[in-house]
Amino acid sequence: MTTNRLEAFSDGVLAIIITIMVLEMKVPEGADFTALKPIIPKFISYILSFIYIGIYWNNHHHLFHVIQKVNGKLLWANLFLLFCLSLIPFSTGWMGENHFDKNPVALYGVNLFLCALAFILLEKSSIHYEGENSKLKIALKNYNKESLSLLLYFAGVILSYFIPIVSMLLYAGVALLWLIPDTRIEKTLNT
Repeated sequence: MTTNRLEAFSDGVLAIIITIMVLEMKVPEGADFTALKPIIPKFISYILSFIYIGIYWNNHHHLFHVIQKVNGKLLWANLFLLFCLSLIPFSTGWMGENHFDKNPVALYGVNLFLCALAFILLEKSSIHYEGENSKLKIALKNYNKESLSLLLYFAGVILSYFIPIVSMLLYAGVALLWLIPDTRIEKTLNT
């Protein structure tokens, strides 16, 4: 099976996730700028989550640029990723609504951790199906960024119970780490 339908479905789901997140931000009553102050935490949460969805879309695009075909395992691995990503509007909204309190920040970190695990599972399933000599296996020979990301998410979840703002900085740091789409695949395709 080709990847066309999987990519189109994934693109649609990610577009809906972004739409849900922005629709969760209610317009404040009042016409002066002070009316915007209560929604600043929601807006900050939205920005971070929008960046994360964009990162996953970029890396998903890169991943499926090199993958030639899919099987049932890849379809399910992709659905698991989309499931984890579909929870981001909820964890984003809860965190913003509660002004970065410890429990919502912890749940947001767990959500990000699960998304990262799901993407790694998708990568590993793809490598298994494409074969050990595939360009994908060559491109993804090390998982340093993935491992560091998981470690920082885990630390963020733990720290959220003591200093939630540090957790938010860790989550933002991981986003910065991945802001430039993963170049490992591009480099492998260009050789």
